[in-house]
Amino acid sequence: MADLPPLREVIARHGLSASKALGQNFLFDEQLLDRIAAIPGDLSGKQVLEVGPGPGGLTRALLRSGAKVTAIEMDKRCLPALAELSEAFPGQLRVIEGDALRLDHAELMGGEPFAVLSNLPYNVGTALFVRWLGGERWPPLWTSLTLMFQQEVAQRIVARPGGSIYGRLAVLAQWRSNAKLAMKVHRSAFTPPPKVMSAIVHVEPGAMPEGVSARVLERLTEAAFGQRRKMLRQSLKGVSGAVEALAEVGIDPQRRAETVSVTEFVALARILSV
Repeated sequence: MADLPPLREVIARHGLSASKALGQNFLFDEQLLDRIAAIPGDLSGKQVLEVGPGPGGLTRALLRSGAKVTAIEMDKRCLPALAELSEAFPGQLRVIEGDALRLDHAELMGGEPFAVLSNLPYNVGTALFVRWLGGERWPPLWTSLTLMFQQEVAQRIVARPGGSIYGRLAVLAQWRSNAKLAMKVHRSAFTPPPKVMSAIVHVEPGAMPEGVSARVLERLTEAAFGQRRKMLRQSLKGVSGAVEALAEVGIDPQRRAETVSVTEFVALARILSV
């Protein structure tokens, strides 16, 4: 195993600092990083996609686990530090300079199954998450998503109906996937410390409900939760046939979206997918 200098030393040598504009917060605790890399299980010899590796803290842990890592990084300042990791772990690390939101991840991974592990830059985290959860192809090429979010976002992903934090993100994460809160991470673990706590969500693909279009469910939830605290008969007016479908499923049109279960949203989407 490669003998690597401490992360703080690498960052100091390359003159790196976390960029607020890029939503960066660096993790230095190598034991914590190893624990994060272990969440999906044995990664030895497996393909892993990492978005926003920064100076390579989590990347190191993934490489130590034996994973074959493809890392997407748009901060040019971090590339020399990542190049050093490529040299220390020959054949295990490929670094792609670019914007993860603009790249085709399936194509990048050669159409092969891959796990996703990332301390996501907070300004693109939700957009990437929704994208990974979307699409008509199921199961997806990704075998699991192990992602760091602000704790509030993580709690919204695993929320249950009826609470104030239950919303579109929960439905998208739970209708054909299994999502759980895997670990909480104290703000003091980061440099610089963010203002809020963080948490890691682990998601694995589940069974795809029959007769349901992902696009229809996405459009339905977008409308339903787009006007929170409004009755469904109002918020779903813009979705053709949705208000009529409420009666067919047995959902009171005076209910609000935050009271509608994932199962009920799936039943609605099934009617509208015909």
